[in-house]
Amino acid sequence: MSSEEDDDQISTADTMRERADESKLKLWLLLGANRQLVTGVLTAAFFGLFMLGSLLEPTLSDLLQDRGVIESLYAQMIGALITGVTLVVTISQLIISQENGPLGEQRTRMSETLDFRDYIKELTDKPAPADPSAFLREIIDATQQRANTLNEAMESTDNEDLRDEVNEFVDSITGNAETVREKLDGAKFGTFSVVHASMDYNYSWNIFQIERLLADYEDDIDEEQRDTLEDLRTSFAMFGPAREHIKTLYFQWELINLSRYILYAAIPALLVSGMMLTFVDTTTFTGMILGVETLLWVVAVTFTITLVPFFLLTSYIMRVATTAKRTLAIGPLILRGSQR
Repeated sequence: MSSEEDDDQISTADTMRERADESKLKLWLLLGANRQLVTGVLTAAFFGLFMLGSLLEPTLSDLLQDRGVIESLYAQMIGALITGVTLVVTISQLIISQENGPLGEQRTRMSETLDFRDYIKELTDKPAPADPSAFLREIIDATQQRANTLNEAMESTDNEDLRDEVNEFVDSITGNAETVREKLDGAKFGTFSVVHASMDYNYSWNIFQIERLLADYEDDIDEEQRDTLEDLRTSFAMFGPAREHIKTLYFQWELINLSRYILYAAIPALLVSGMMLTFVDTTTFTGMILGVETLLWVVAVTFTITLVPFFLLTSYIMRVATTAKRTLAIGPLILRGSQR
């Protein structure tokens, strides 16, 4: 087996971006960038394109001379805003309703949570931290310790291929663990940093590699080595549900924030639409600014303001949807074509 083939079969890149083989700028825009910044970029881009289109198509200025065009435009925006805000409020109510339930359901949730924390305590030999980033770091530390134990156990094997594969496998785990641990250090829940860092930990690929090693070298692995592989797989299996739980809480947190921000943005958007619908016509704004009719500037600015709630929705849904897509599978299922 060649070294290049070993790299393809065993090693894994330390970050999600490297594994996905996608543009750093694209992933930054979809995931890493501040959502208010993305909203601002979308708003500025729309305003710029609107003004550029009006300059390239002079008939737009002629259309605005008709009072009916302005009335129709902003009347439709008021309807769209009210519908959009109603939808957002419905989403918020749905999220909140998931937290409500009878005493029995709440007791079951608490019992399952405490049971999982007991599993983590058995895994790490210490009480599970309450902070989400520290909670994930403890699991990662346990996987790295068990990976080192595996490496030591495999030193006694006579199969050189097995020993080389395990060495490479442990090196891959160590590099990935160190990268994710650094990103989790100081990360605070409520920001995307905790979930973003956890997405870099390629636990599903490592579970698959453990299962492959157990199957390919079944006759060469003694009982002690098999136990160390099983222990390592158990530690990776604990990371999966832990990440999914924290990701679910983040989604709820973020969607509630989105609802608030859209409500805040919708109030000035409705006010601007109402004022444009009621008070503005061709005689309200006259003259030119930078060679462009003042009315056109006013329409461009106000129309862009009315779209801010939709730009907010777009920026947040881009992150939530991308995160959900990249964490669809739990366990050793590799959905990315770049790694299959």
